[in-house]
Amino acid sequence: MAATAVRYLRSVGAATVAGPASIDPLPRPDLRAVAEDERAPVDAAEFRRVLGHFASGVTVVTAYDPADTDGPAGFACQSFASLSLDPPLVAFMVARTSTTWPRIARAGVFCVNVLGAGQGELCRGFAVSGADKFAGIGYAAAPVTGSPLLDGVPAWIDCRIHAVHTGGDHLIVVGRVEALGAADPADGGTAGHGGGDEGTNGPLLFHRGKFGRFAPLTG
Repeated sequence: MAATAVRYLRSVGAATVAGPASIDPLPRPDLRAVAEDERAPVDAAEFRRVLGHFASGVTVVTAYDPADTDGPAGFACQSFASLSLDPPLVAFMVARTSTTWPRIARAGVFCVNVLGAGQGELCRGFAVSGADKFAGIGYAAAPVTGSPLLDGVPAWIDCRIHAVHTGGDHLIVVGRVEALGAADPADGGTAGHGGGDEGTNGPLLFHRGKFGRFAPLTG
């Protein structure tokens, strides 16, 4: 498994040993999982419709590579989960066509910024492609990796890339947690360094194409 991760990271130019990495162009992968004459077993639109019933939290995955002249990288990500307590591992999924992922892979590190209920616009800004996603966005360096820790987020997880696995048209990225933090109610409900109240009032949720808030059941 470790050897597979190293081969993948080398293929996108990530530093796996000390010293500068040799970065080769990343070819666009062939995303077909079935033969050309084989009908896919599930209609793609129906797949999305049914899976949309599963509510999830929303994060922004960020990274910073000092050698990257384009500055920090980041993208909005719903497919995030805790994976292991010992060792502490988390995972996120990213499309193999993502233009942001190769930049994160080259950095070899990332920070998961868990978004609060009032941060829907922040999420939308990181969901677009080809724009300066960090324009006007406040952030600090995460304590271990230096990845952008966005102002006002309720929680954050600072990680190093531990392994990368293929999963059809996506990649499964496993990160080893190096540091993490969460909101202190006494601080107004935000864990980011910039303060403010944009991350308060619980988590940002995504369900059937819309953002929402969490409300506890009563009775």
